[in-house]
Amino acid sequence: MKYSLQSNSLSIQITKIGIELSSIKSKKTGLEYIWQADPTIWASHAPVLFPIIGILKDCYTLINGEKYFIPKHGLVRNSDKINLIHSTENTLQFRFSWDEETFQKYPFQFQFDVIFTLSDNSIKVEHIIENLGEETMYYSVGGHPAFNCPLHPEEKYEDYFLSFPEKETDSTWLLDENGLVSDKQKKILDNSSKLTLNKHLFDNDALIFKHLKSKKVSLNHVINGPILSLEFKDFEYLGIWAKPAAPFVCIEPWLGIADSSQSNHDFKNKEGILQLAPLKRDRKSFTITIE
Repeated sequence: MKYSLQSNSLSIQITKIGIELSSIKSKKTGLEYIWQADPTIWASHAPVLFPIIGILKDCYTLINGEKYFIPKHGLVRNSDKINLIHSTENTLQFRFSWDEETFQKYPFQFQFDVIFTLSDNSIKVEHIIENLGEETMYYSVGGHPAFNCPLHPEEKYEDYFLSFPEKETDSTWLLDENGLVSDKQKKILDNSSKLTLNKHLFDNDALIFKHLKSKKVSLNHVINGPILSLEFKDFEYLGIWAKPAAPFVCIEPWLGIADSSQSNHDFKNKEGILQLAPLKRDRKSFTITIE
């Protein structure tokens, strides 16, 4: 089942399962900007990441001394226990709440809402995380939208590049053979605001940036100029990823990161983990704009 919103410029769709943004389509040109989840390549559109990002070392974490097995990217992805709780002409609000099944994997009483707001050519994706319990809650949250690249059959992947508002000098943190963040780095940006895409850029998995000054990244065509942008002021980390040689690119704002290869499994000490006091809520949003 899918839900839809329309503006003068765009039509968008969101799946009930996993609350994935599954379509952003121009009403003028009919062009589709979101990857259409070809199962032979990568069967997702834009997973919602909560309460972890990436994977856990040895597939488990320790919370108050007990082992918990939280699946890769968390509990929302692929879940069918999501309800539409409110809608207007330009918004859809979905809710995913704790139950006995989630409590066995993640021992916190939470309420997790995602609100999609469509305004002309922009989509705001807002996450509301609420701690319903009586103890401090620990969590991460992030987005994983995949954008078609190239957009037209006559184009090449190498015709596209990502750009940042500021010149950046930053390295990616390399993943080890188990998909964990190692202590090794590789410089990707050297006083540059441009990252050219190529089919071997992701041969070693995602690019993981921890120290960007910019809070916005744009996808551009070398001749046609800006295609879309993603603004992520509420997020500390940025992931860039695609399946090697696949015709899409994921731009991923994160609050949190996959486990380190040196992790001691303690969830409270996990890099990037956030704390939320009892009966409090956090709001974290990013915005996609079609140029």
